[in-house]
Amino acid sequence: MTQDVLRSYARTEPFRPFRLTLSTGSVLDVRHPDLIMVGYRAAVVGISKRVEGTAFDRTVHVDLIHIVTAEEIPEPSTPSNGTDAMTA
Repeated sequence: MTQDVLRSYARTEPFRPFRLTLSTGSVLDVRHPDLIMVGYRAAVVGISKRVEGTAFDRTVHVDLIHIVTAEEIPEPSTPSNGTDAMTA
C-alpha cells in the first residue's frame, strides 16, 4: 500500500475507523486518527485497550509493503425496537 492511500484513510473527514489486513494475516484496527502515523515506507499504529481510546497502550510498526487491504470497520447495527421488520 502506498503512503498516500493509507494517509487518505487516516485523514478522512469525518474520520471513519478502518481495519488493516497484513500479509501475515494479522489485522490492526485504527479507531481514532491520533492512533496512526504514516511514514514513507512504514506506519506506526497505536493499540488502545479501550475501544473508544484515543491514547495508545502499545504500538505496532508496520512496513507499508505488508499492508494487503484497508477497509472501513462496519458500525455495529442497533435494533430499533427489538423486532424484525419482516415479522411486523
